[in-house]
Amino acid sequence: MFKRNTLGLGAAALCGTLLVSGCANHMSQRSEHEERVERKLLDHSLQIDVGEPKVLELPQRRVKIHEQKTFEVTEYEVTRHYDRYTPYQPWREIYEIPLGAVAVVAGVGANVVNVFALGNLPDSVTKDWLSYGFAGLNPFMNVQSHGRAQQNLAGIDEVQRDKRTEYSSLPWSERPVEVKAGKETFELTTDKNGVLRLNLLDNPFAEHDINHLSRLLIRVEDGQDNVRTDSTLAISSTLRSKLYEAHGLIYDDLEGDEVNQWVHRVKRLSELGLEEEASELEQSLIELTRNDPELQSEFLKSLAQNGERLVANPGLN
Repeated sequence: MFKRNTLGLGAAALCGTLLVSGCANHMSQRSEHEERVERKLLDHSLQIDVGEPKVLELPQRRVKIHEQKTFEVTEYEVTRHYDRYTPYQPWREIYEIPLGAVAVVAGVGANVVNVFALGNLPDSVTKDWLSYGFAGLNPFMNVQSHGRAQQNLAGIDEVQRDKRTEYSSLPWSERPVEVKAGKETFELTTDKNGVLRLNLLDNPFAEHDINHLSRLLIRVEDGQDNVRTDSTLAISSTLRSKLYEAHGLIYDDLEGDEVNQWVHRVKRLSELGLEEEASELEQSLIELTRNDPELQSEFLKSLAQNGERLVANPGLN
């Protein structure tokens, strides 16, 4: 009785082992190749170029800001290996077993013929037919099927191909910049080339009393990497003495003045050394009188005679 039970358990274990181990038809391993690049940030800094001279003598200045980064770049060649197999589905044995029998007979016949053909028949006939046939006859295994094939990751091989250091220097393009003027703090934005255009006679500075300022503090910060830097631009006492008068010449009401007063404003800005502001005011007045050709002509004539400025006649453009 003990021997009978032992034999029964052994047979069940053997069948279970065949069922588990033989259910999947393992196929040839497949590999995938790719290249992977790792970039490690080694250094990140910001640079502010306030230009020359370091002391502001004119109300306008172009400040250039750059972002510099240093990377360690490592290139890898990665190969992923996959074990492929055809999962077992019992109902497929209904047609695989008879087809397997046919394939075995055909394979045996093909090998007999291959003897007389001096081995010239292809392996797809002499070997593959037999492999298909025996797999089909096995009740615990399906034949190979690329359409039903599944895969598992078997391993990954990585080979380092290159390791180098890369540097980048890019403009602080369209990014915020903090400018502190005395007790006031303004947030400005650079252009696409990373240039911050400062003008103490333009907004937001023109709206505040900055005539007693001695310096501007310019600060930029990258919150992502917690990197910041700042730079100071001094304002000369000569410029501070000009700012109040220049502000009135530019922003006081124009329409209530006579032509000779317009000319005085332009001429006085030029005398203060603010030639760019004088030219901008001059063009604004020409635009203001565009719909009154007579008044515009009078202004241009007075500007040439009394203001001693050469202005192109807009009517000729």
